[in-house]
Amino acid sequence: MTNKRNPGTATPTDPAGAFGAIGEFWKTLGGVTLPADPLAAMQGEYLKNVTQIWNDSLQRLQPDSTAKPLPDRRFAAQPWMQNPAAAYTAQMYLLNARTLMDMAENVQGDAKTKARVRFAVQQWIDATSPSNFLAFNPEALQKAIDTKGESLTAGMGHLLEDLKKGHVSQTDETVFEVGRNVATTEGTVIFENALFQLIEYTPLTAKVHERPMLFVPPCINKYYILDLQPENSVIRYTVEQGHRTFVVSWRNPDESLKATTWDDYIQDGAIRAIEVVRELTGADTINTLGFCVGGTILSTALAVLAARGEQPANSVTLLTTLLDFQDTGILDIFVDESSVRLREMTLGDQAPGGPGLLKGQELATTFSFLRPNDLVWNYVVANYLKGESPPPFDLLYWNGDSTNLPGPMYCWYLRHTYLQNELKQPGKLTVCGEKVDLGAIQAPVYIYGSREDHIVPWKAAYASTRVLQGKKRFVLGASGHIAGVINPPAKGKRSHWIGSQLPADADAWFDGATEHPGSWWTDWSAWLKPMGGKQVPAPKTPGSRKFKAIEPAPGRYVKAKA
Repeated sequence: MTNKRNPGTATPTDPAGAFGAIGEFWKTLGGVTLPADPLAAMQGEYLKNVTQIWNDSLQRLQPDSTAKPLPDRRFAAQPWMQNPAAAYTAQMYLLNARTLMDMAENVQGDAKTKARVRFAVQQWIDATSPSNFLAFNPEALQKAIDTKGESLTAGMGHLLEDLKKGHVSQTDETVFEVGRNVATTEGTVIFENALFQLIEYTPLTAKVHERPMLFVPPCINKYYILDLQPENSVIRYTVEQGHRTFVVSWRNPDESLKATTWDDYIQDGAIRAIEVVRELTGADTINTLGFCVGGTILSTALAVLAARGEQPANSVTLLTTLLDFQDTGILDIFVDESSVRLREMTLGDQAPGGPGLLKGQELATTFSFLRPNDLVWNYVVANYLKGESPPPFDLLYWNGDSTNLPGPMYCWYLRHTYLQNELKQPGKLTVCGEKVDLGAIQAPVYIYGSREDHIVPWKAAYASTRVLQGKKRFVLGASGHIAGVINPPAKGKRSHWIGSQLPADADAWFDGATEHPGSWWTDWSAWLKPMGGKQVPAPKTPGSRKFKAIEPAPGRYVKAKA
């Protein structure tokens, strides 16, 4: 496979010496092995492709040559095709990338080992793209020439600014301000404790449904993903449909909250929010919605209340939520006994120096590297090599507005859900002094999954239909974890699937489902409308005598930086 005297150098059958270099790289992956037959077949195919690329490169040198753009957006610009050396480098890189991924697919080992190898190889492939390096990027070099070096000066300035901030800028962060041009739906903070503020939104209709609506967003991110701009705000849309809407705005934990536990988030967070909304509105039952880990928190809280003999939810909506953690997608590669134990020893209750905080930037970086070409290297090239300022984009501003997590809470969540998958097991876990049984929640449930979600795979979201026992409706939206959810009807984008039956197998559900154009929001709104009860005059002022207005939405908590 390699030149024995100098591995990775050219041989008559491997003019680039690249397959030998691939073999040397493979040795760094910790001794994973490949079957001999697939490896030999891959080597033969590789050498055939190298020869073809070499011949194409020689042809490209001819005066009448017409080069086709490469089928990869990183190399699609004209400078890559006009420069034979750059084109050859890009083609060899893409061939090497395909070969490495083929090798990763044929690794011998269990499923998690193979997934980790694939992830490591993909990270290496993405990081070593020739487009990421100034010397190999003809676009960046041409721009440096055209601007007489000003693009390089600007790029260096962007790099120094990002080093100070501690992250790669994905958008122009100076354009946005929470409460000014994101999180702008009118409302009032009417309750707060150490963990959250409760926002009541100003009605936009003369009458509202008698039964209020409570949103529990994820504490891993800030709530205003549900209220970015008026035209794509789930919160504003819900208010426009005549629902008296309340939203939990989680506090961004600091050192004073580093010892906070999962039980605290359930009792003093979700349960307390439910109590306040019921007491303020006088409603016996309320409609509820949880998004991502907010859905996990909400479901746990409702199960705790069920164990206490209470059923405060008239309906539950779960958006891209995990209750059964059997399939956690790409995140599974980060979770095993040793990694969880390390977190417990450094951040949890038993840490030698006491509990700590999981820093928001660490979480943000991890999630960005799940899609490195889109969320990391794309900006490295544009910001630093080309000296371009990233354009303003509200979603990416939110993505960079990270939050911390208390160590004990995070460690409990990691062990009992992602590692041991105990939440779905009736009576297995004790939370807030109660045995948790999600099946004891009696409310009807609307379960939404996104088809291309890499954080909550849609089949894992579908698995909630087997955990919850009430009347259920499952809807699948197109696109990913965020774009699938934030899909307002007015845009007329994407599609969604609806199936009347809920078989045990997710693929069987999809085979029987019908695709509908546009947003899933209208289907959810139609499902939710009868849950709201009769129409009553909208309240003229927020809060009540007991729950007085504290400050205008979005409140202080959401503005705190990690």
